[in-house]
Amino acid sequence: MSASLKFTNANRSLFFATVRQRVDAYFQLHQLSRHANRAMWGKTILFLVSFVGLYALILSGLLGPWGMLVAAGLLGATNAFIGFNICHDALHGAFSANKRVNKGLGLLFNLLGASPYVWGITHNLVHHTYTNIPGHDEDIEVAPGLVRLSEDEPVRPWQRFQHFYAFALYGLASLSWVLRKDYVKFFQAKIGEHVANHPRKEYVNLFLYKALYYVLFIVLPLVFLPITWWQFLLGFLTMHFVEGLVLGLVFQLAHVVEGTAFPLPDAQGEMQEAWAVHQLQTTANFSPTSKLASFFCGGLNRQIEHHLFPRICHIHYPALSVIVRNTAQEFGLPYLENASFWGALQSHYRILYKLGRASA
Repeated sequence: MSASLKFTNANRSLFFATVRQRVDAYFQLHQLSRHANRAMWGKTILFLVSFVGLYALILSGLLGPWGMLVAAGLLGATNAFIGFNICHDALHGAFSANKRVNKGLGLLFNLLGASPYVWGITHNLVHHTYTNIPGHDEDIEVAPGLVRLSEDEPVRPWQRFQHFYAFALYGLASLSWVLRKDYVKFFQAKIGEHVANHPRKEYVNLFLYKALYYVLFIVLPLVFLPITWWQFLLGFLTMHFVEGLVLGLVFQLAHVVEGTAFPLPDAQGEMQEAWAVHQLQTTANFSPTSKLASFFCGGLNRQIEHHLFPRICHIHYPALSVIVRNTAQEFGLPYLENASFWGALQSHYRILYKLGRASA
């Protein structure tokens, strides 16, 4: 890994200047805030009420064994939707113009078992800057050694079957986050290009909020519910498998589909492309016309718009996508889209198959 990674080719930066100017003009013309509107607040309340309701229903013990299992799965999906729709925007500073509101909503990430501070480094700083660059973007390192997602990764014999088992591993993403990932990332010397130098309070926050999560989702159910340890374990794993699968698929369908690039820097540590153009080359949308996908995925089905304008609330992405698409075409740049979730899933499957078959 190079000591410093830079994006060059200033001649191609005119695209971003142009599209940013047009996006600014859109908000000025329609006299709109870049942040949450009533619709955004409405679904925020809906997801939070769903979270509290499902958690309380499970802890009440009123449901039978199968009802508890279904509720656990629904809670896992709701956790993912809260992450996509509320925490993600808040931690990017996109939810509200008020920093305190963003910080408060970002703290909800702790109730999902994830550290908002670590996320701010791994996702906001590293992934958004060095998208899909092997050795720099750690978000594309899914089960290293087991799942091969770029041609620059080493080939291993068992990866010829990865198109079968990769999806099960995606389902473990949330569990890994809660029990392992945050600790590993926090105590790494470097995350991508970011040198770890954490404030003392973040050491306290990491362990304090993790302990709070373990109490809420492990201790209290075991204390108050008349269930055996294996019933609890089944429910806990079901919740996390659903949550992890939803989280993993939305990320993979945005960055690991046919057409997305995994470029490498040159010997001098330079990327021979402007940053905004790099985002177009490494990111793809899916289900762009689906209101259902936009509602539940927090706009992350329009990942291109998110990567170019992460500080704008996702509720505005449908309008921005028209501007970005037209401007990209004007500059002769790629604008990658899969028309449906199923089409994106098939494309990702073919990538897994192709990269895995290299080991055959």
